[in-house]
Amino acid sequence: MEVIAWKMIRHRKAAFVGAFVALLCAAALVCACLMLLETGLRGSVAPERYAGAPVIVAGDQFVRETVVKSGDKTKTKAKTLSERKWIRAELADQLRQSPGVTKVVPEVSFPVAGRFLGHGWESAELTPFTIAEGREPTADNEVVVDARNAHALGTTLVGYRVVGVTAQALPSQDTLFFSTAHARKLAGRPGQLTAIGVFPHRDVRVEGALTYTGEERGAVEFLGAENARIKLISLGGALAATSLLVAILVVVGTFALSIQQRQRELALLRAIAATPKQIRMLLGGEALTISVAAGLLGSAAGIGLGFWLRSRFVELGAMPANLNLVVSPFPALGALTATVAAAWAAARVSARRTNRIRPVEALGEAALERPGLPVGRLIAGLVCVAGGIALTILLSFLNTEAASSPVTLLTALVWTTAVTLLGPLLARAALALLALPLAASRVGGYLATRNLRSSTKRMASVISPLTLMVALTCTILFVQTTMGHAAEQQAAAGTRADYVITGTSAAAVRDVPGVVAVSQVLRTSVRVGLTKYGAQAADVDPRTMDLGITAGSIKDFGKNSVALSQTAASRLGKNVGDELELTLGDGTPAKLKVAAIYSRGLGFGELTVARTLVAGHVDDPSGTLLVAGGTADALRTALPAATILDQAQAVELSAPNAEVNYVAMGLIIAFTAIAVVNTLAMSSADRTRELALLRLLGATKRQVLRMLRLETLTLALISVVAGTAISLATLSAFGTGMTGSALPYMPLSTYAAVIAAMTALALLATALPARLALRQHPAEAIGVRD
Repeated sequence: MEVIAWKMIRHRKAAFVGAFVALLCAAALVCACLMLLETGLRGSVAPERYAGAPVIVAGDQFVRETVVKSGDKTKTKAKTLSERKWIRAELADQLRQSPGVTKVVPEVSFPVAGRFLGHGWESAELTPFTIAEGREPTADNEVVVDARNAHALGTTLVGYRVVGVTAQALPSQDTLFFSTAHARKLAGRPGQLTAIGVFPHRDVRVEGALTYTGEERGAVEFLGAENARIKLISLGGALAATSLLVAILVVVGTFALSIQQRQRELALLRAIAATPKQIRMLLGGEALTISVAAGLLGSAAGIGLGFWLRSRFVELGAMPANLNLVVSPFPALGALTATVAAAWAAARVSARRTNRIRPVEALGEAALERPGLPVGRLIAGLVCVAGGIALTILLSFLNTEAASSPVTLLTALVWTTAVTLLGPLLARAALALLALPLAASRVGGYLATRNLRSSTKRMASVISPLTLMVALTCTILFVQTTMGHAAEQQAAAGTRADYVITGTSAAAVRDVPGVVAVSQVLRTSVRVGLTKYGAQAADVDPRTMDLGITAGSIKDFGKNSVALSQTAASRLGKNVGDELELTLGDGTPAKLKVAAIYSRGLGFGELTVARTLVAGHVDDPSGTLLVAGGTADALRTALPAATILDQAQAVELSAPNAEVNYVAMGLIIAFTAIAVVNTLAMSSADRTRELALLRLLGATKRQVLRMLRLETLTLALISVVAGTAISLATLSAFGTGMTGSALPYMPLSTYAAVIAAMTALALLATALPARLALRQHPAEAIGVRD
């Protein structure tokens, strides 16, 4: 059977090209996603600023919780902090007295002008930095810049005189050095340090901090890299799982069409005494041969795709440039294994009925399509319908992004699988409704209707990838627009301020004539237990913001108060007057009293706390200013260096950035588009003899092409209806849980572009093979091998 399988592949290359392309794309996609996952699990960042110190003493960047399990067993769980945890300055003196320590270098680090990282000159030895031109800073108004900013020597920079330039510059940081005393003042953390560099002869330990060596120094230097690594684990895992599910669905459909086109051959083998086991071995051999070749090439392409994904994530700021992609054989092996397994399973499933029935029946079904569905396929389809209903109901109760995101795509995939399994039944029902409109085109419509009625299996094979493309594309795109639109609406409804200003101080704004209220707002996150919540720390003032209070009051909102969104209050089981224990972004515990519950959580964050509570516990305490009163001209005149936005501009810029999700999920959309072209091209290329027969019976080329266009447009219309229905059901459930509204936000222009692109792809993939087939003389084409 292996010999026969190889001969079939050699002599019927066209029948296997589609399966090969689908498997190659699947392998590339899965390999790239697994590379992201492995980078999240094993990736690391080399230290830059801390490269010259063998040991760094710094705070514990995790919040930890110990859970008591059965008996005396305990388990400690840890989650990352969103802000840097500072340490006590007296630890430097303790380390100096430790045996074996030869040098101790304290450091403070803080943002300057939104672009630079500022430090005291005392910490220059951590890299080390040395002076190339000029001298060290000694006065409060003096600064040293790195080599990248050498052009600033002798000028003023953010109000300071540049007195020196270093010989070094860090690859991913612009560095400023101030005098040691002034740097500690600017850091705003009296009695605290960012980190301490230690030069020991042996291991050191200190209470109240952790020691970091080797690549651990990079993790504590670049907190964003550690957070990005953790995000890559969830993103890569979810993307790989989704890609694999989509790949299986596409590959099964492609193999089903390939085997359907060769059903007569398989039936003939059964008729000449081939056993079902031999047929399974034949198909398994074909699948193994194609999948191994496609898997190897696809895995190689997937490595390049993984590097492209990383470059896009770096451009979008979702991944730091110094977090390198981990390259190992494991993603390629995983993709190859998944591809081979999917192909083998697809081949077995697709030929199940041909193997089970008697040889004579197999020949009969190869010549004339059998009405109805096999019982097993019907039951599987109904099970998927039940699963889709259950997932849709479940999705409507999920109100967190972490819980709803994977269920959203799974819901759409399960519904699409149901459409694939029940496709022939849906195709017949849809065709019964569309028969009358098709009759308007006399010759082409008549031929299209007859063809579609006589080959509902082929029709269903084409509907499946078209429906998948519409359903997944609409779901992926409009999940983001639904959330973004809801957040924008809440922010617009709750923002009472006339202007949003950055790049200046609240005191300077208050001095502008006409300004009646200024609220400073910081964005951060907190943890309740180990669960992360987005939070805003604000000077709450009803003249600048309206949270949509539904219970309690913010009249006496202060440092010991917290306001919860309705979603957060429900998850935490808290009401007005209850106490809430939480951990601030830098690990500082706080016990607050719930003062109010509000409805606009998407626009203003899940928790609201006082700015005075959080200002000393965030890396960048500058934040934004909400300003009521005044005029734009007066503000720009008084604050020339500030960025001033009106309310509409600020609301538009505050919308969530979904580009990372679009890039990641866009690959899946591209894969489904390839599957559409692939399937339609296979279907059209297999009809050479049929088209030649129509020509011999008197049909013109124009009539044949019109028939094919009408067939394709009919299939596209059915797929648009099915795919749109799937995405609407999914998005409505998603919106109910996440935004409180079952009405998704689907911009008509975007939806129209999706449908137009799908239709254009379908027409193109049908027309090109058909035109090639029609170039041959009908008498010659009718004699080609079937």
